[in-house]
Amino acid sequence: MFVVHRKKIITALLLFVVTFSFAQSSNYNYLDFQQKPYYFGITLGINRSDYRVFRSNDFIGNDSIYRVQSVKGPGFNLGIVTNLKIGDYFDFRLLPTLSFSERNLQYSVPKTIAPRERKVGSVMVELPFQVRFKSAPYHDKRAFIISGVKYSFDVANESRTRQADEILKISPTDFAIEVGAGVQFFFPFFIFSPEIKYSHGLGNVLLHNESLNQSTVLDKVVSRAFTLSFHFEG
Repeated sequence: MFVVHRKKIITALLLFVVTFSFAQSSNYNYLDFQQKPYYFGITLGINRSDYRVFRSNDFIGNDSIYRVQSVKGPGFNLGIVTNLKIGDYFDFRLLPTLSFSERNLQYSVPKTIAPRERKVGSVMVELPFQVRFKSAPYHDKRAFIISGVKYSFDVANESRTRQADEILKISPTDFAIEVGAGVQFFFPFFIFSPEIKYSHGLGNVLLHNESLNQSTVLDKVVSRAFTLSFHFEG
């Protein structure tokens, strides 16, 4: 009895595997999307952002601050995807995004136990321009890599600047380069694409203020971010 049932189970499993494999190898959903020269979608994401801090020459000689470090903060993204095909393997992409992020600077001061923290909460309007290179499709999947540039404007900067007299001020505008990778999963009605991306600022976002010691000990502040995005396109 056991041998008979075992043979039936094994036969059923083999039939399932063969049927599933045949369906996967013959039913490429991506062919429907290949006919489209462009398509749109939405993107949702979470980010971890911080600053790369460069100390000034005044940092060594000052006696009120002995350490400055950046601490990562959480955030999330919500945006729109515009994708234009360039041949079979390249895409040009524009992703207008609203990004909520938090970056923290910690100042260690003599005779205090806890460091003083400067929280920089931002609401960024971002305009990433990207070029994407995709691999050949395999079973309704394609790997890809991206690179591009991004312009950002902090719409919350004005209200934050009014409260920044005690420590430092950050520029509301920023330019960054971006690189990343991900995978496309083709479904009958949409494409699901998880993607991880790294952004690194190109310019100094620190606004120097000679009257603030926390500003004079810094020479340059550059933004950085890791973002995990989920694109739904079609």
